[in-house]
Amino acid sequence: MGPTEIFLIALTIILAVPYAFWRLLRTDGFAPLVVVQILTGILLGPGILGAVFPATYAFLFAPPVIGALNGIAWWAVMLFVFAAGLELDLHDAWTNRRETLTTAASALLVPLAFGALAAALILRTPGWIGPKGTYGQAVLGIGMACAVTALPILVLLMEKLGIFRSPLGHRLLRYASFDDVAIWGVLALILVDWERMGRQALFLGTFALAAWGMRKLIARVGENDRWAIGLIWLAASGFAADWSGLHFMVGAFLAGAVLDGHHFDMARRDALREFLLLAVMPVFFLSTGLKTKWGDGLDGEGTLAIFGSAGLFLVASIAGKLVGVHLAGRLLGWAKGEASVIGWMLQTKALIMIIFVNVLFDKQIITAETFTAMLLMAVASTMLTVPMVRRRLAGIA
Repeated sequence: MGPTEIFLIALTIILAVPYAFWRLLRTDGFAPLVVVQILTGILLGPGILGAVFPATYAFLFAPPVIGALNGIAWWAVMLFVFAAGLELDLHDAWTNRRETLTTAASALLVPLAFGALAAALILRTPGWIGPKGTYGQAVLGIGMACAVTALPILVLLMEKLGIFRSPLGHRLLRYASFDDVAIWGVLALILVDWERMGRQALFLGTFALAAWGMRKLIARVGENDRWAIGLIWLAASGFAADWSGLHFMVGAFLAGAVLDGHHFDMARRDALREFLLLAVMPVFFLSTGLKTKWGDGLDGEGTLAIFGSAGLFLVASIAGKLVGVHLAGRLLGWAKGEASVIGWMLQTKALIMIIFVNVLFDKQIITAETFTAMLLMAVASTMLTVPMVRRRLAGIA
């Protein structure tokens, strides 16, 4: 059987298995399709399918097939991060800057500190820092991963809960927007390569000038041309960021963030996000699952250490987010119950955190074991969101 046929078999499994589980088991109340897709990626990875059925794994995910899947995954995640950048409404956030900055800062810095403390405990043993990472990079990276809010998944869950277009939904978008900018800024800081400082300075300077011109151009052309030009801009920005040593996903986010989202029809933005989640992001989740590892590099501590670390990161993430948001609520005089709802919504991880730790892993700042623990934490935190928020919404309705 040729590589094309094997690729299509693998693609059929990647698309069919999570959809079947999601529909047949009706998991939407606690695990949206995106979470089931992530779990399927883990199950199809070398640690589970590869361990139980090594011949099947080797047949389905031979190097040519993995190469083709990775190409789809790279473009899929670039489009998704670009769309996330377009969703940012920094003007609205700045208009309400006191409330937004107070909440966003508290919701980011406190879980970052909690996560960094958890990382410092874990990193006392070997096997968690990648070959090209430093202790400081790993601590900051893990801390920031614990503080991340996944803006696209936040939108998805708000739609499910019926609060997306409500005043509470607008507030959540403002808080998450500011934090999204900070997250990618910290990632760029972590990835600063002192040997490539010249390239990175050239990229940032050139990008700023190009972004100014792109904003002018987008404002003058029609809707269809905006999307076509935007995709070209996305590919070029991703290449330039990767060439400079940052990462193509940093470039993808910046490409969307510098454009005015209102120039792109909202219905088409929503349709793009839904199409990506349904049609191509499952391939990214599969490629993510292929990177998981269950403890071979942890001096015999193995799988138990990974699950223990994931649990510690989960506690740090949720506790830090809730403490930070309750602090903001006290400072701003929120109504009773609001801080709990906002805190649980903002701890949604899923896609953006997975993308974030993918970059850390690709740059060899963290090991596969650390990556696996963070992936498990992201899945668990996202699965908790809807059940925890639904019961609290009734209290503030």
